[in-house]
Order: sequence, then structure tokens, then C-alpha cells
Amino acid sequence: MGHRTSRVSPGDIKRAEAHRSPAFTLLEVSLVIAILVVITAMVVPNLYDEYRQQELPGSAKQFRALLTLVSANAAFDGKRYRVRFPEDDEEDPLGGDCQPLIEREDDPFLEPDVFNLVTDPWAVGKTFLGGVWCAEVRLGRPSIKRLRERRSEIEDAIEEELEDFSPERLPLVFEPDGTAEWATFVLVADAPREIDLEQLEDYERVEVIYEGETGLAWLQRPFYEVELDLFEEHNWPVVLRRDFLDPRELTEDDVLELRDWDRPAATPPKDTP
Repeated sequence: MGHRTSRVSPGDIKRAEAHRSPAFTLLEVSLVIAILVVITAMVVPNLYDEYRQQELPGSAKQFRALLTLVSANAAFDGKRYRVRFPEDDEEDPLGGDCQPLIEREDDPFLEPDVFNLVTDPWAVGKTFLGGVWCAEVRLGRPSIKRLRERRSEIEDAIEEELEDFSPERLPLVFEPDGTAEWATFVLVADAPREIDLEQLEDYERVEVIYEGETGLAWLQRPFYEVELDLFEEHNWPVVLRRDFLDPRELTEDDVLELRDWDRPAATPPKDTP
């Protein structure tokens, strides 16, 4: 009885190739891993640097939103609120010492001027990111004299009543109608807490300027000395009324252009019959 020879059809070969799993050599796997490591080493530091660069402006935007919430809650509750920052040996609700504290005068009749910490979810959170904190609070409408002398009559009057607070960071009080004084909050990144105000120029800063009567707020970088001279020469106010964080030095044309952006468009004249 003869042996039967099995024949493999072309269809069997294709099915076998379809079920065959591709394999990688150790060299190929090692090469792919090495490429991924190199790409990660190049991309991650850039992403981290980008994140750190956004911490200060991001913190300023979140703080501006918080001020709006405080004003709205003061008007809604019909009670006085205040925004301040932890004093020495005092903690914020997150266990640190840099987040803003929101307080409310709960009983103005039986306990006037007694403010209690607000622990509602909207008032407690990570407003300042990373190493950002508020180094200075300037009360009163910004002016060239105020920027250069670092004191105002409003602060002198308030400081006599609020001896328990640092004169560099007095609290901002919101009235029951939601209004408050003008205030400028100087936010700084990665500066030591014991730093002198004169040394803040060595660190990146953003000023949150709050117009208490209207509730409007702007983010503005500190002006350079030569820019203050320009504003003083033309008797211009030192509030641009728009966000301005461009580090380039402002020229006269730049300021005029910024002012024009804030002016309403001219109304075209009506056609006469």
C-alpha cells in the first residue's frame, strides 16, 4: 500500500501567514525604548517650564474671579465680607500660608467688626498655584505718588483701626451692597516670604487692580520707572483698564493706542434730509 502525499494548497499557506504573529527582536525593542526616552527627556522639561510660566497669570485670573464672588455674596447676603491673607503663624484653610482668607461679619448688631471664616466651597480652594503668594496690598486708587511713596491716606486711616494686620497687607472690606475700596494686590512668584518690598523688583510680579465701586478688575504688570515718568509728564492715570502683561517698555504711541481701544466707537452722523 503506497504512502499518500499531503498537498498544501495556496489557501492553506495564506491562512497560516495570517495567523502568524509578528515578532520583534530585542534590539528593535531596545531601540524603540531609547527613542521614547530621548523624546520624553526633550518634551517634559518644556511642558514643565510652560506650566510654571502660567502659574502667576493663572493665579491672578483665579484671584480676580474670587473677588467677583466675594462682591456678589456680600450683595446677596447683605453683609460685610473681607479678603485678607494669613498673618505670621496663621494657616489658610488648605494648611498653608498663602491662600486668601474670606471672612464674613455674621452679626453686625451683636458682634460688630467680628469677621468669621467662610468655609463654603466657593471660598475655599487653591486660588494661588505653585509658589505664588500676595506680597503687598495697596488700598486706594492707584496713582504715581502712591506707587512711589508706597503709602496712602486711606491706608493710614485703616491701619489705626486694624492694628492686628500687617500694614503691607491690610484686608479689603466689601460692604453689604458689594462695593469696596480700590485695591491693588501684588502677586509674586517664588519669592521668600521674609522679602523686603524694595526687593520685589527682582521677581516676576502681576498686579490685580480692583475697582471697588464697579467690581471691575484688571491684570497689569508693574510699570517701569521710565514709564511712570511718561505717565506723569502727560498726566495720564496709571490704570490701563485692560489686562496688560507685555514685558516690553511702553512708548507714548503704545499708551495712546491702548487708550484708543478703551474709547467707544464714534457714532456716525445721521443723514440730513
